[in-house]
Amino acid sequence: MDRIDVKCGFECNNRCRFCVQGDKRYEYGNKSTDEIKQTLAEGRKDADQIVFTGGEVTIRPDFPELVAHAKSLGFKVIQLQSNGRALASMEYARKVRDAGITEFSPAIHGPNPEIHDYLVNAPGAFKQTVKGVLNAKQLGLPVILNSVITLVNYRHLPAMARLFVSLHVDQYQFAFVHALGSAAKNWDEIVPRFRDIEPFVKEGLQVGIDAGVRVMTEAIPLCILSGYERYAAEFIIPRTKVFDANWTVDDYTKFRITEGKAKAESCRSCRHDPYCEGPWREYPERFGFEEFVPVPKPGASAPAPTEDLAGGKQEPDQGASHHKR
Repeated sequence: MDRIDVKCGFECNNRCRFCVQGDKRYEYGNKSTDEIKQTLAEGRKDADQIVFTGGEVTIRPDFPELVAHAKSLGFKVIQLQSNGRALASMEYARKVRDAGITEFSPAIHGPNPEIHDYLVNAPGAFKQTVKGVLNAKQLGLPVILNSVITLVNYRHLPAMARLFVSLHVDQYQFAFVHALGSAAKNWDEIVPRFRDIEPFVKEGLQVGIDAGVRVMTEAIPLCILSGYERYAAEFIIPRTKVFDANWTVDDYTKFRITEGKAKAESCRSCRHDPYCEGPWREYPERFGFEEFVPVPKPGASAPAPTEDLAGGKQEPDQGASHHKR
């Protein structure tokens, strides 16, 4: 196992219309400090990388203490996955950096306050998150930014990419919305069609490629990414053990492939079949598989992804990470 993902609880100061965690904040709330410290000790037996996530971990008063404890246990990579609002305070940003955070993974879902704040249901959030990114960069923290693709923002992906480049992020990723939780409840408002997002995703990726910024996609089948297949994060997402509410997913990669996603029988004829995971299964359950057209296999065997699709500018390192969305 490469990494553990620790969900410290589900309370949050955003109320995202697409949140995959849905109403877990009401069902589970936040875990205690001792519970999380026990989880860190257990997880350290399996991995030396950790992602702190939730919910929103930075609203916990004990969060810097938890980071310092993870550092004391010998975790080498300590990533904060967050809406980024708390880091608008340079004092707080410096505090978590000094406690041991080595990577900052915030989320921006629009090119302006109107779109972002609407999607996260929190007036003023865009301004705070952008400030958090700037503070993290000033403190020397790598910034791995995530954006969830929705019906509301997909036409704005190129503009979002230009914003991310201007903020000098180290990486940005476009993740297709996972229609669980709040996203499932708000399906008609939130979930776009792959056939509609394709040109905007590619244009948004190209903005970063041209600027020399690392770019990724998540949960977009390779037949939709023609010409940009190498930027699929699934090739390099670390194998992760997830400590969720009151259960554990021992291998999130295996879970994602066997339970989270789905492929059609026709996918077997596609050259990408050996390594494409397909879409989140909720999507074809609603819309079918017609959009996913198999890519013909060449005369010779399709190259392995490490030789072809995952090569080029994308170096397989710790940067890619599944996001809670």
